[in-house]
Amino acid sequence: MGGDDRESRRGVLAGLTAYAIWGAFPLYFHALAPAGAWEILAHRILWTLVLCAVVLLARRDLDWIRPLLLRPKMLGGIAIAAVLIAINWVVYVGAVAAGQVTDASLGYFLNPIVTVGLGVLVLGERLRRLQWVAVAIGLAAGLYLSLVGGRVPWIALTLAFSFALYGLTKKKLGATLAALHGLTVETVVLAPVALGLIAWLGITGNQTFTGGAPVHPTLLVLSGVVTAVPLLLFAAAARRVPLTTIGLLQFVTPVLQLLCGVLLLGEEMSQARWVGFGIVWLALALLTVDSLVEGGRRRSAASRSGSGRARTADGEVCEPTP
Repeated sequence: MGGDDRESRRGVLAGLTAYAIWGAFPLYFHALAPAGAWEILAHRILWTLVLCAVVLLARRDLDWIRPLLLRPKMLGGIAIAAVLIAINWVVYVGAVAAGQVTDASLGYFLNPIVTVGLGVLVLGERLRRLQWVAVAIGLAAGLYLSLVGGRVPWIALTLAFSFALYGLTKKKLGATLAALHGLTVETVVLAPVALGLIAWLGITGNQTFTGGAPVHPTLLVLSGVVTAVPLLLFAAAARRVPLTTIGLLQFVTPVLQLLCGVLLLGEEMSQARWVGFGIVWLALALLTVDSLVEGGRRRSAASRSGSGRARTADGEVCEPTP
């Protein structure tokens, strides 16, 4: 087996593991009850920061900090990204706590469609025919689910748009930090808010960290590991496999979330909602086909020009962090 094949297999395994961990998040956050969404958010931020700091110090990986401090525009962009991912995190955890995991999974199914739409509206990108059809079907799915549900699917839309805007912000930054560095800075930005939340919960008597020892506080502390590990696995996968493969693997997460909600957490799905999900899946299937066809064209073009392995996409892959 050649070196490229081994690297590719390692990349696929790392990607599958990352997306499987994200897909199992509903079970983990469900186990954190009675902690509420804001308390979980605060602990997730702080313990992730602690873990990142320990890893960076152990690796003596601090040389990137000084140059970053001299780039206020990038720091501002990272601060915006941090706020967006915090919104994504707290809405996701709140959805799990409220027994609306299926709505959360819908948000991550819709995310690629929203991302494509933002590419057109904000970046002025031109869509291919199948991409236009997929976006139109995605819009139809959102309208259908709103009508049959009697309400706008706010949870799904907030998750889809907050993460799509997070990805857009990181892309606008251009050459960005490595995954661990970016996560460190984002959690540093959010740390004062997290400390404020913990102080407020303590003052009001609503904190749960000191209860249910040792299991409950241990699970809250481990939220840092649970956040950082799949991000690092994803970064390893993104370096080793084409973006078309990453695009296919990303659907593992919402599928597992949907299965967790329906099969393990007992959420109900009406026939009408299954139809709505089916419409979304049709749009995603079209995006996948378009991505595979375009990737094949680029590889063929690269082969003809003798330039070696083709790039499958421009820009950065943004980690789909629930």
